[in-house]
Amino acid sequence: MTSDIGATMSREGQWFQPADASPDAAVRLFLLPHAGSGAIIYREWESLLPPDIAPQAVTLPGRHNRREEVSYEEWDPLLDALHEAVLAEADDGRPFAFFGHCLGAQLAFRLAIRMEEEGGPSPVMVGMSGWSPQGFFIPTEEQSRMPDPELVEWIKKLGSFPAEVYDNPEMLALVVPALRADLRVSAKYVDDGAGVRCPLASYGGASDPLQEHPDAMKHWTGRSPRYLGHSEYPGGHFYIDQHAQAVTTHFAQRLLRLVTAEVG
Repeated sequence: MTSDIGATMSREGQWFQPADASPDAAVRLFLLPHAGSGAIIYREWESLLPPDIAPQAVTLPGRHNRREEVSYEEWDPLLDALHEAVLAEADDGRPFAFFGHCLGAQLAFRLAIRMEEEGGPSPVMVGMSGWSPQGFFIPTEEQSRMPDPELVEWIKKLGSFPAEVYDNPEMLALVVPALRADLRVSAKYVDDGAGVRCPLASYGGASDPLQEHPDAMKHWTGRSPRYLGHSEYPGGHFYIDQHAQAVTTHFAQRLLRLVTAEVG
């Protein structure tokens, strides 16, 4: 089956792909991508997830078919805009969840915190992949402004982008501006020790070069009273590409169990 997430890219101003969640699904799943990318990184997920879960992947301004739009370079305005977009989309009363990888995990986590604090609709579960609030690499503003050749070599050493991108000049030309903007956003992130009340599960690659401390993922234990544990897979920062089936199966089982329990 061809995934709607991979079949078309976002139109201008369109945050989610597909634009409309399946009306037959019991729960929505908002997917947030890593720095510099968009909905395309989750192109296989719709075919991997069970029909009770309707995935909608996020594309931020400044990439793919939204590349004519101005990218966000500040944390708070981006979170504000994403918050507004999610609330507008999830207005049918169905439960929803977040899953994010790298910068997407940062955004999903803070979005969940904000929604719970406001007391309105909030996720029933969040999945954190390739990032932890402590023990992970944090870019700096200066690093985001390096000349293109230096930036490409730097991110190549970090393993912070899929390998096939580096040897494709056309793809690099599209990726680098969005990546710079996202690095500036991530550089503004400040951990204040906050957590979520909803269940949280974490995922990561055993040899992720962005994980600077071996116990980084243990910090999730104190960020939710309903922490569901950490799942580690062989591979680096982009372990998720090779283990999409295992990750989606694991996450979906827990998400549907939670939704069933709430309905019951």
